[in-house]
Amino acid sequence: MPKRTLKPATLAAQALGWVEPTTRAVVAPIHVSTTYERDPSYGPGRSYARADNPTFDQAEALLTALEGGRASLLFASGMAAATSVFLALKPGDHVLVPEVMYWGLRTWLQQFAAPRGLLVEFVPTGDVGALAKAVKPGTTKLLWVETPANPTWTVTDIAAAATIAHAAGARLAVDNTVATPLLTRPLQLGADLVMHSATKYLNGHSDVVAGALVTAATDDFWQTLISIRHDGGAILGPFEAWLLQRGMRTLHPRVMTACAGAMRIARHFEGHARVVEVLYPGLPRFEGHRVAAQQMTGGFGGMLSLRVAGGEAAALAVAARVEVFKRATSLGGVESLMEHRASVEGPTSPIPKDLLRLSVGIEDVDDLVADLEQALTPG
Repeated sequence: MPKRTLKPATLAAQALGWVEPTTRAVVAPIHVSTTYERDPSYGPGRSYARADNPTFDQAEALLTALEGGRASLLFASGMAAATSVFLALKPGDHVLVPEVMYWGLRTWLQQFAAPRGLLVEFVPTGDVGALAKAVKPGTTKLLWVETPANPTWTVTDIAAAATIAHAAGARLAVDNTVATPLLTRPLQLGADLVMHSATKYLNGHSDVVAGALVTAATDDFWQTLISIRHDGGAILGPFEAWLLQRGMRTLHPRVMTACAGAMRIARHFEGHARVVEVLYPGLPRFEGHRVAAQQMTGGFGGMLSLRVAGGEAAALAVAARVEVFKRATSLGGVESLMEHRASVEGPTSPIPKDLLRLSVGIEDVDDLVADLEQALTPG
């Protein structure tokens, strides 16, 4: 790549401009070997695939560049990446996490982290004042935020959260899955770690389960995370790593198309007779819009939620009538998905029962709007 600064779209499309040195191929090969010949002194170098794999190198380097970090680690899933951060803490450490967040991680924190000694406290991270009151200097070791937060899209002020965390001697970790590094770069706003469920937008084709962490500093905590991945075996397979890198090369056009489609849908259904509320950070009336406009550049993401008039029964009926949207879990793929989160999360979910979560893909947005209109307006 040229020495001059290139924009993220170029970095992603060319995968940092990497060319395979032997064949001059512009697409990275897949390395499937599980072991490597050592030099006679058994010195530094690759030893075994559980430690690393050459197929990881380019995907990790690309993600590091896009996030503006120092290093990245690929994991077998987003949950493996996220839970590794909490596993690196010690019993008695106090952690602050969002009241509304990815349900899988929330459940893991309640069922596994808390019983093993972590002091887990759920707070409204979109409220800077509440964060400041909840932090315990010397005891709080991690502030975990997700912004925009799934599935209400609550926005957290990352720079303010970083200031609060660091003043208390804690780290700030940001789940950047929904925003992607194209829209928000948390490390530049003061975060220490960034997590991605790479299954979602980074891969973007609903054919890889993967996770990633990116760090602002290769410090002792980062070395612990490297050990957790190695010793726990939470590694990605080489084929999945290759697919992830291939997906990241189209990250920019996919995310920009999804952002434009989500904005169009949000504006169309705001004030709709059969919609109680549209939850989307791009709408000026949305509570977190001002902060989102400050820390998100290029768009407000491809995710939004509709609260359907008539409650849970009406929302489920709408989901049953869609024809273009697919009723499916996950997000960030090229296909548009719809999910009734309260049904998926169960009776203890804090999510309104009239809420439908939409992941906007790259289809013609007129078709998506028409599909939602017919689903909302039964004949």
